[in-house]
Amino acid sequence: MRLNTILVFCFLYSLSMQTYAQLNKIKAPYFSHKLDMQVRYDNRSNRPSREQYRLRYYPSLKVSETWSVNSFVVTGDDFSSSHNTFGSDTTDYFYPRRLYLRHEYDYGKTELGVIPTYKGRVSSTGLSKDGWITGIRHVRTLKNNSAFEIVVGQLSNAQASEAFAIGNEDEYVEVEYSARMGEQHSYELSVEKILQGSFVRGEYRYRLNESDTVFFELVQRTDESAAKVVFGSSGEFAATFSGNSYPIEYFAYYSYINSLFGPRAELIEDFLGTGHGGSLEFSGFASRQHNLEWFVRLDVVDSVSRLLAGVKISFSTRN
Repeated sequence: MRLNTILVFCFLYSLSMQTYAQLNKIKAPYFSHKLDMQVRYDNRSNRPSREQYRLRYYPSLKVSETWSVNSFVVTGDDFSSSHNTFGSDTTDYFYPRRLYLRHEYDYGKTELGVIPTYKGRVSSTGLSKDGWITGIRHVRTLKNNSAFEIVVGQLSNAQASEAFAIGNEDEYVEVEYSARMGEQHSYELSVEKILQGSFVRGEYRYRLNESDTVFFELVQRTDESAAKVVFGSSGEFAATFSGNSYPIEYFAYYSYINSLFGPRAELIEDFLGTGHGGSLEFSGFASRQHNLEWFVRLDVVDSVSRLLAGVKISFSTRN
């Protein structure tokens, strides 16, 4: 579906849902949506540089206090991609990637349909935040700031462009336990059956102070002697310009992906290649009033390096 066609569709859909909400003068249903736009420069050492753009649209209809219908539409032409390239006739597309029913309650939530790849924060070893799983997720919160999650469904391969292109999917099963120990320590443990491989995943995070966190992540493929290892830090510091202080966020990590890790590597957030690698990113607000952000990022994996720089703006409404 061409970009201009889907934008018209999204506008009409948004208008119809807002009208429906106005006709029902009760606390629910109501319609909300969010749109974010990004423009970036991508300079990779093993190919020509390019200028890209990204559109991500998140419509949601709250049917009652506990039930909602949610969707996600995005640019990009495969599971892990969300950017189109300016001047390219082959990537001028906008794809629907999620449509699911969510039920929230005091002790967790259930999602059914074409659901997100994550229940909360996206990890460096987790599947791309722009991807999808066709199936069901159930999250049960437990005592002592812990939670149990199970996901059962199907997962498309890395070349799939949209969620509703049925066929060539593989079985997906994930069972995860996550917990927080006080204000400083948190961890996740999970097992996965994905793309004909079996994996065990662990993550540990330590909060140094109010703004800085260090983390360690490991995904071990159990049917092969292969793994992905990540350790790094994220947080915020203040930079001073012309006597004014500006908060700047940073994200830095080292990673290693074994070449036998398999196709799951291509579905990971920001995959660049196998081998030893590192990433360093800085970001901040150019204008908080207008939700305008900037970022600069440097990635290196073995002999391949990549520089990314750009700006992002977001809008959200609720009716």
